[in-house]
Amino acid sequence: MKPITLRGKPAPMPLICAPLVGADLDALLAEAAAAQSARADIVEWRVDYFAQVADPAAVMDAGRALRRAHPDLPLLFTRRSQREGGQAVALSERRVAELCAEACGAGFADLIDFEMASAAVDMKTVREAARRHRVALVCSYHDFERTAPLNDLVAHFRHAQELGGDVGKVSVMARTVEDALTLLAATSQAAKTLQIALIGVSMGPHGAISRIAGFAYGSALTFGVASRGSAPGQMPIGELRSAIEVARKALAAK
Repeated sequence: MKPITLRGKPAPMPLICAPLVGADLDALLAEAAAAQSARADIVEWRVDYFAQVADPAAVMDAGRALRRAHPDLPLLFTRRSQREGGQAVALSERRVAELCAEACGAGFADLIDFEMASAAVDMKTVREAARRHRVALVCSYHDFERTAPLNDLVAHFRHAQELGGDVGKVSVMARTVEDALTLLAATSQAAKTLQIALIGVSMGPHGAISRIAGFAYGSALTFGVASRGSAPGQMPIGELRSAIEVARKALAAK
């Protein structure tokens, strides 16, 4: 079980992450304040929801304002593509890579998410910027339609390590409870063989067990809602934290 390293230290498992999906800075600041009040461990800024995403200066200014307002709240910077469940943005994929690289150097992001399906040259741009500025790279894969077979999911986790990621994230839709169990099994198998931290998420109502008990299978981070969610099946942070503690106590019982 490998925790995510945040600001030079291994973080508790699992981190509870709240999405920020505001369209402007005021909305982002309100969401971040709600996340901190709900005791989120980290926030994910989904910049694809930001109305000024095509203006790099506005993005950097907003990111720095978030850091000033909440200096103790780590931030994961993410642009999710439409093909993997995100919002449309008026940027080419090359410009997205450059935006992510600029975010690495702007001083507000602790982690940067970049999709494994991206072009190799774009992944290289983001990976080198993340290394240069000591920002952890999350190499991610999402499928909002289905859960692939176990071996395929393990291969996605392995690909994240091969790409030089610090964290491998695989998030897939559960159509049945068995799908959620497949995702958990894949996370467990990958955790036993890979050197990087992992995030395994099973989306939708059938995937709730992965959000609560995923840490026991090697998932270092789970997502909960403080204001607005960013994916199907996300639970309120307070309920999620309580459920995780029940699971933790049950696992620790002799």
